[in-house]
Amino acid sequence: MEAQLEVNASQSAAAAPTRVRWKIFFLILFLVTINYVDRASISVAMPLIGKEFDIGPAVQGLLLSSFFWTYAFMQIPGGMLADRFGPRVVIAGATFFWGLFQALAAASVSWVILLLTRLGLGASEAPIYPAGGKLNAMWMTQNERGRGATLLDGGAPLGSALGAILISFLIVIFHSWRAAFIIAGVGTMIAGLWAWYYIRNNPREHPSANDAEARHIEASHAMEQVTEPAIVSGRLLDFFKYRSVWGMFFGWMFFNTLFYGLLTWIPSYLSEARGLNIKQMGGAVFIMFFAGFVGELVGGWLADKWRAAGASQGKVMRTLCGVASILATVSIFSVSQITDPVAVVVMLSATLFFLRWCGLYWCIPAILGTRNTVGFLGGTMNLGGNIAGVGVPILVGLIVQMTGSFFLAFMLFAAAGVGLFVCSTLLIDYSKKLPV
Repeated sequence: MEAQLEVNASQSAAAAPTRVRWKIFFLILFLVTINYVDRASISVAMPLIGKEFDIGPAVQGLLLSSFFWTYAFMQIPGGMLADRFGPRVVIAGATFFWGLFQALAAASVSWVILLLTRLGLGASEAPIYPAGGKLNAMWMTQNERGRGATLLDGGAPLGSALGAILISFLIVIFHSWRAAFIIAGVGTMIAGLWAWYYIRNNPREHPSANDAEARHIEASHAMEQVTEPAIVSGRLLDFFKYRSVWGMFFGWMFFNTLFYGLLTWIPSYLSEARGLNIKQMGGAVFIMFFAGFVGELVGGWLADKWRAAGASQGKVMRTLCGVASILATVSIFSVSQITDPVAVVVMLSATLFFLRWCGLYWCIPAILGTRNTVGFLGGTMNLGGNIAGVGVPILVGLIVQMTGSFFLAFMLFAAAGVGLFVCSTLLIDYSKKLPV
């Protein structure tokens, strides 16, 4: 009798779906975390780089912006590569090569050479988000994509938090920003090899995913495909006829105006305007961005729970992104009105906690597009976000240099929060896929 029970239990366990999709997305979380450690490293090291190369705020802003020139330019090509070749090779290749450019930055003998390595870093990092969005569409069910999206995007605040700690720690230990960049770059290249080893383009290709998990995912996708629109023209540029695509584009631009503004300039703000040393600054930035990571996971959990309870995806997205943008705007505005360093860190932490709920935007490419166009739409959305990445660091640098204050920069960030609210609640129609 006991033997029969053991056999039945074994058969039941064998029939249960494996959870490879969640392991893949925790790996994606790890990769995007590294992504942001590498891209944020220059912000943490900028006080030292600025002194070594004898450059002022305007040139520092140019350096902070340069990453985004190629990063933004390569968004749509990166998404198209993911649609054409699948996310596995794109994610692994991107990770390896951005690690290479991160390490090469340590050999810079002038700010111009450093700028060139940042251009290479931006081009290499560009495909990770569109390919991750594609992976979310291929591996996750409709009621799991909120968590999939926030695991994908959660690496942004987590990497920004850990980057401040890790890079400042390595700088202190080795007395060199160059050594910190080499260690970070080599570690990233190793992570790229791991990504190639473990990620697959769909459940049927993965050796660890059983038939039950594949059928679970395929059943959800089959229901979704019933509602897919018929192909009208097949021209991807026809997506730009739709208000929702422009809402997605500008919404993510406003989101990143606020996020990248904080990512690139808050270390200097805390150091110069609030008098924190590099250790204190690293700790403060860790607290702020880790609060953003927690907020990201909370947003994804709320979205999937509410969706599973029967709420429409439009109601979920509008409510969560709308509330988050209001609270983030109020919090960032308050920073401009206070001077106490502890209170500043608290309000910046609140800003990032609520802002990162809008990592749910990475559900939108799968909501609006079909499986063959998710990469393109993800690249389009991230292009909008990273146009902000190009302009905001330069604009903030010019504001600080001309006014000697960060006040107008915080007003810019608050205005971006208002724009995010408008796009998230009024412009995007979450109820249907778009025919092209």
